[in-house]
Amino acid sequence: MSGARQIRPELLAPAGNWDCARAAVANGADAVYFGLPAFNARMRADNFTEADLPALMRFLHDHGVRGYLTLNILVFTDELAEAERFLRLAEAAGVDAVLVQDLGIARLAAAVAPGLEIHASTQMTITSPEGVHFARTLGVTRVVLARELSLRELRKFREDDPEMLPIETFVHGALCVAYSGQCLTSESLGQRSANRGECAQACRLPWELIVDGEKRDLGDRRYLLSPQDLAAIDDIPALIEAGVCSFKIEGRLKAPEYVAAVTQVYRRAIDRALADGVAYTVSRQDRYRLEMMFSRGLFSGWLHGVDHQSLVHARFPTKRGPFAGVIREVGPDYVAFAAEDDLKPGDGVVFDTGGNPDHEQGGRIYEIRGDRYFFQRGRIDFSRLRPGHRVWKTSDPALERELRKTF
Repeated sequence: MSGARQIRPELLAPAGNWDCARAAVANGADAVYFGLPAFNARMRADNFTEADLPALMRFLHDHGVRGYLTLNILVFTDELAEAERFLRLAEAAGVDAVLVQDLGIARLAAAVAPGLEIHASTQMTITSPEGVHFARTLGVTRVVLARELSLRELRKFREDDPEMLPIETFVHGALCVAYSGQCLTSESLGQRSANRGECAQACRLPWELIVDGEKRDLGDRRYLLSPQDLAAIDDIPALIEAGVCSFKIEGRLKAPEYVAAVTQVYRRAIDRALADGVAYTVSRQDRYRLEMMFSRGLFSGWLHGVDHQSLVHARFPTKRGPFAGVIREVGPDYVAFAAEDDLKPGDGVVFDTGGNPDHEQGGRIYEIRGDRYFFQRGRIDFSRLRPGHRVWKTSDPALERELRKTF
């Protein structure tokens, strides 16, 4: 890559607990974002305690890594005093920045914790240069743009104003069907507000499509609101050229092995994209790691424009992993299929029968003989499997062991 606008973007990784923080640092993250038990949009994560904060920041800074605290929910008036205490606590512990959604919290942070950088969360739904200029008036020093923007739209931020505040964008992880995560469905159906960190993920449930009072038959497409996961791995050079300063990985609810693998892959991708004279490519092994560690299917999101039919395939809402093959034969304790991916004893697979994923058949491979894959008796009801059913690889213990060694 070349050009005066080329910058070295920050790689920002998630940490829902200590193991995830260690995994992020060991595998090349430049910065880590994390939450405390209050005021953050991932209340179901393990999160860190107030007592952890000084030690966490020492650990990160000792390794040359920055730490960002999430205060990225909407805050009620009677919580402002506690929010102020959290901000002062973060500043005293050496936190580098806070991520905020609430405009009032941005103003409060600027007033009571001037040593903290203020990053506008993607849930502030900033989609234009004008929005970035407004955020600056609140004391914001960086903006995490809405995930719904295309590459063409991202380029315009720097083209319109070279002195624009630094902009950050997500490059990998789960996508919300609602605009920038501002969903009211969870609260409406289950009294759990996504804007308060308690999303019930109604988008991952099966839905029916009714048009003019009549139900439409969509075959095996039942998960009509469940997007595939974002994977901008092929667009890293374009995002660097667009002037994005930080590449963010979603996943504070994910396992440390996921953090290790995804951070590792994007570290290699950024370094490769910045290397002069090196044609940018993504290896088969790196694509495999992204699919294997967690994937509802990987897609480029909105980076290349709006394509809802591709973004939401509607066939499953949960982790699948790489496609492994199509069943040719079903025996009393085996299935036969031509493997699309390397499989070995110990690997986990799931059989896509086109029904409810909660009732799917799956298990670990016990033995392989040619194209026949054997499983322990009692683990799988083979009577439910048919030729033509698809097979997906859901776990790779050898890869998980390799990743755990990194942290």
